[in-house]
Amino acid sequence: MAFSPALVEVELLRHTFGGSSMGRLADGRAVFVPYALPGERVLVELTEEKRGFARARLVEVLQAAPQRIQPRCRHFGVCGGCHYQHLAYPLQLQVKGGVLREQLERIAGISQPPVGEIRPSPLEWNYRNTVQFHLDEQGRLGYEESGSNRVVAIQECFLPQAPLDEIWQQLDFESRLSIERVGLRVGADEEVLLTLESSLLELPSFEVDFPLSAVHLSPAGSIVLAGEDWLPMEVNGRIFRVSAGSFFQVNTAQAGAMVQFLQEVLPLDSRTTLLDVYCGVGLFSAFLADQAGRCIGIEQSPTACEDYAFNLDEMENVELYVGAAEDILPALQVSGKITAIVDPPRAGLDRHALDALVALQPRWIAYVSCDPATLARDLKRLVAAGYSLERVTPFDLFPQTYHIESISLLRRVG
Repeated sequence: MAFSPALVEVELLRHTFGGSSMGRLADGRAVFVPYALPGERVLVELTEEKRGFARARLVEVLQAAPQRIQPRCRHFGVCGGCHYQHLAYPLQLQVKGGVLREQLERIAGISQPPVGEIRPSPLEWNYRNTVQFHLDEQGRLGYEESGSNRVVAIQECFLPQAPLDEIWQQLDFESRLSIERVGLRVGADEEVLLTLESSLLELPSFEVDFPLSAVHLSPAGSIVLAGEDWLPMEVNGRIFRVSAGSFFQVNTAQAGAMVQFLQEVLPLDSRTTLLDVYCGVGLFSAFLADQAGRCIGIEQSPTACEDYAFNLDEMENVELYVGAAEDILPALQVSGKITAIVDPPRAGLDRHALDALVALQPRWIAYVSCDPATLARDLKRLVAAGYSLERVTPFDLFPQTYHIESISLLRRVG
């Protein structure tokens, strides 16, 4: 291949959070290359240059690493949905565990962080109970291209569960339709819910000749187009109502594994008040509330709050506070033995919420995280506030991607 001045040859050194591998440019700057592996010699095109680092697009693998395998999907490397299809699954798990440790060491300043073995997903493929598509200019379903907002129309995807994989390929949309995103979720008994998200209030024309529920989501709220606006989701034998606008873990089996883990490690009794912060539809509260004397859920999403109230209606020791954690926690009246579960979004704990949580002095905190960087930032603050990091247990909810879910268990010292 003819070399162009715009192309740079790089030796890659290590994996980094975000799915890229890092190498060094001739001037010493770090360069991050997606879809490449440590030990490889690659030809790249620089796409972003900063004073201390650069990002690049992989053009050609000049010398492949021995662990590189053939990706299963034809769209890998263009579609931004997967990052690790060129690695066998056991190696993906090793990479994620290593990245989590590195983030805790570098950002949190924790020497030899107590990170346990990652819990693998029972399914490496077709594990997602929820999938979201964008529409391209021709109305074709697709995902956003890696590193851009351009929609790549797809012909195959090996992440959705089988019922969703069958349905999405039958969906047909007009071009330039006022739909920003198309969502599919499969629940108990393979019931399927279709969501059409739009910033406009106008309802789209809708026809379907196979059984499913359908909802239009807009600034006006949720409007049912067919069936119901919620699905029954089953975790560890318990059914949850999950509305179209409510978050739910996309890997059902791993959601059950996380619940079981918390049941095993959290010390709860009749004198304990359990705080379930960012409680969602009540996944953790439903299994843990009966082990505590009092359970308090805190959630901002209106639809999730409705689902939480429905899902835990039979439990008399459960309360729900509707609002942002940073607003609710400072005003919360609770004393005695407190155990807290926090499951914040990717941005991590709001600083005011963290400070208010520390002021309540829970004896134990279980921090459920989907982002190692913000987890490390928050763990640093919690350790400085008097907590000991007892263990960090990663769970792989997202095979073939760089995303890392984990549960950190912290104990108040003194």
